[in-house]
Amino acid sequence: MKLLFKTITIASAFVAGPALAADWTLNPDASHLAYGTVKIDDVGEVNSFTNLSGHVSEDGKVEIDIDLSSVETNIDIRNERMIEHVFRKAATATLTAEIDLYEVSKLDVGSSNTVEVDAKLALAGTEVEFYTDMFILRVAEDTVMVSTNDMVFISTEDAGVSAGVDKLMELAQLPSITRTVPVTARLMFNLDS
Repeated sequence: MKLLFKTITIASAFVAGPALAADWTLNPDASHLAYGTVKIDDVGEVNSFTNLSGHVSEDGKVEIDIDLSSVETNIDIRNERMIEHVFRKAATATLTAEIDLYEVSKLDVGSSNTVEVDAKLALAGTEVEFYTDMFILRVAEDTVMVSTNDMVFISTEDAGVSAGVDKLMELAQLPSITRTVPVTARLMFNLDS
């Protein structure tokens, strides 16, 4: 589940030109953050978070908040168990990064680039540092889409949630749940006016 946090690196997708000296705000309605799990060896499931917020400042500082209570596993009781046992009732997970806007400053509308991002995820008292490549597309003068270029994998141990996953297995009487999860993200940012 923490894999989703990597997606936050999307912030590095910010566009250039004269608009660089401004803040960018995440458009939650056009953004999507998902992660996958496998239980009982071969039953794959896709889960997501429906409430994201964030921004990138003009100096390249990225901060994205993931509302952990908005986790959507498509089963109500499992959503509740994720919030209580895996996320330990934490309100949000926060992804932070610093990006060099110069790398994307040359993007024209319709152009794309891939950038390397180092980020940090804070989740229920645990911080996870990670690296990933993000695909950036300048959709319009005031809109940038950032997405994972490849799948990002995060381990439950690194994210500090293995005990919560153990509890999920016990409650659902499952023999196994994967301990490394793939995360994908599509993040849309709009230039603040």
